[in-house]
Formats: sequence, C-alpha cells, structure tokens
Amino acid sequence: MRVGILGAGQLGRMLALGGYPLGARFTFLDGKADAPGAQVGKIVLGGFDEPEKIAELARRVDVLTFDVENVPARAVREAGVEALCRPNLAALETGQDRVAEKQSFEALGIPVAPWRAIETADELLAALDELGLPAVLKRRRLGYDGRGQRFIRRREEALEAFGELGGGDLILEAFVEFEREVSMLGVRAASGETRFYPLSENRHDNGILRLSRAPSAPEELAASAREHVGRLMEHFDYVGVLAVEFFVCGGQLYANETAPRVHNSGHWTIEGAVTSQFENHIRAVLDLPLGDTGCVGVSAMANLIGEMPSTPALLAIPGLHLHDYGKSSRPGRKLGHATLVAPDEEALAKPLASLLALAWPAAQARTSAEIVEC
Repeated sequence: MRVGILGAGQLGRMLALGGYPLGARFTFLDGKADAPGAQVGKIVLGGFDEPEKIAELARRVDVLTFDVENVPARAVREAGVEALCRPNLAALETGQDRVAEKQSFEALGIPVAPWRAIETADELLAALDELGLPAVLKRRRLGYDGRGQRFIRRREEALEAFGELGGGDLILEAFVEFEREVSMLGVRAASGETRFYPLSENRHDNGILRLSRAPSAPEELAASAREHVGRLMEHFDYVGVLAVEFFVCGGQLYANETAPRVHNSGHWTIEGAVTSQFENHIRAVLDLPLGDTGCVGVSAMANLIGEMPSTPALLAIPGLHLHDYGKSSRPGRKLGHATLVAPDEEALAKPLASLLALAWPAAQARTSAEIVEC
C-alpha cells in the first residue's frame, strides 16, 4: 500500500505517522527538501504546478492524496493521474474557490451568511448597500489563517480593502454575529462507509486557530452538522476526511468554509479519539474499513505558533502530548501543537490553564474564563 501525498507539511507528516501502523508507505511531493514530511518519508522535489513532478510521484505509489487544498487541478489533469486522487478533483476545486463553495452549500440546502461575488469597485459598493455593515471582504482563492481578507466596518474603508486584496476575484460576506465557531470532521471511504467525529469548538486569534476543544455543543447541533457534512460527501462522492467550519448563531449552524483534507481542528483526535483523523483518512483512501471516531475523554488542543515554548515546561504539565513539527521559528507559523485529554472538564481545567499560559501568552491579558471556557 503506497500512498503519495501532495504536500509535505505537518499534515502530511501526521498522515504518514497515522498510516505506518497499517502497513502503508509514503512518498511526498514538495518544493522543500527539509519539509516536515521528510522526517518520515521520501520527497520528490518539485512544485504543485509541475505536471511532470506529479506524474513522477504517481509512478511510485498506488493512490494520491493532499495535505493542502491549493494544488492546481489543471496540473493534476495534465499529469494524467486524476483517477488516482482521493478526494477527487471536483471536491478539491470547490474547496479552492469560496464562491463555488458557497454555491455548493446553497445547492444542498446548507445555510450560509448572505454573500456576493465581487469583481469591480462598483459591485463592492452595491453589495455593501445590500448586505450592510460590518462585512468581510475575502479573496476567492488562496486565503488561509486569516490571510487574504479584510473586515469592513465603515463604507469609506471599502475601496482601500478592495485595492489591498487585488481589486477583483473577491467575495463579500455579511458579518455573522456568531456565538462560537465549531467544526465537524467527517470521513468517507470509497465503499461509501461514513463516520463523523464529535463537534469541536474553536478559538482564533488574528485569524489563526489557537485552541480546539472536543466534544463540544449539544447533540441537536452535532446532528445538524453531521447531516450537512454527510450531504456534501455524498454529493462529491468524497473519499477521505472532510472538514467543515460552522458559525453557531441563535442555535443554528451557518457554514463558513470547507477543507478537503485533514484539518487543524481535528488534531486532538490523535490522542483524544479511538481512531485519529489521520489514520482514518489513510484507511479511507486505501478503501479499508473505517475506525471508531468516538472520544476517549474530553480533549483540548493548542497550536504552538511563532516560537516554541520550552519543551521541558510543556512536558511538565501532567498528561500533555507534544507534537513538534521540526520547523524553524517565524511569526504566525504553526510550529507544533499540544493536546490534553482528561476524563472530564474539571480534570482538564488546571492543566489546560497551564498549557495556555505557555502556548498563548498574549491571552494572559484577558481573563482566564474568556480563553479557557470554550
């Protein structure tokens, strides 16, 4: 069982670590010889836009999957390996384009905030009149971790935001006064077997995920999320893990965006679920029976961003599981994550406060309840 992964970042690395116990073997395509995936597999050096490099990877493996969604579908088609890709290119292309994503949600009856596609400044001003303020202007493609978007509070900010984002190929979304953000991860095998993880609740800072906790939210919300994600997977004949982020507003879910791959908000599943999202993704793309997605306790996962905290200090926290991706420090860069699993919320509270004091020191300026009580 030979798996090729386009992208050798931390997600690819964790996919390999999740798949090795199943007997799978891994080769990556990446532009960097020292990417995290190089720690656990061979790398074909090349760009995602180079069909000949994609074809070279495909010759070495039995199936292709992704650790990023921004692989150009055109390059995959030119490589002649579309049939090997799991998930398929239709799902990948939809996840790359916020407009196509919104159209898919609406076609399947999944609620979304009001939105408009924007190509010109006049269209932007007209859309602001329709949707009102505040609103969020985003690039249709390549936005990630808060990049490629601007929050518009006043009409006079609109044209500046339009120019900063490239002056076209944009989407304007009405701002949702949400109570919290949650994400649902589903996994579907080629056989059609489907499973879902419990909802996780997510906290962001400057557009970057800082903290995920699971399980989260009442059962009626989880059931609604499972229905929405299941409908998407069925629609795309999806194979692998699919993540969908939702806003919770007035007891209803509004879909924000999809990720056609394993997802940062599901990292807690490595220690906190019977079968991790990474192992289940590999099971799915190899058409193996899927594993149990149930929780083994209550979990919290904190991203380690910009600069790694002291390893001894982290490991001194009882029950902490550390994942260091082996990356060099850089502002805003995800360098690792740490997970805590406990039998209940009371047992989780003290070690989580200790973890956040190390992983998110800026949060200490706010109240501990604001950060810890997701």
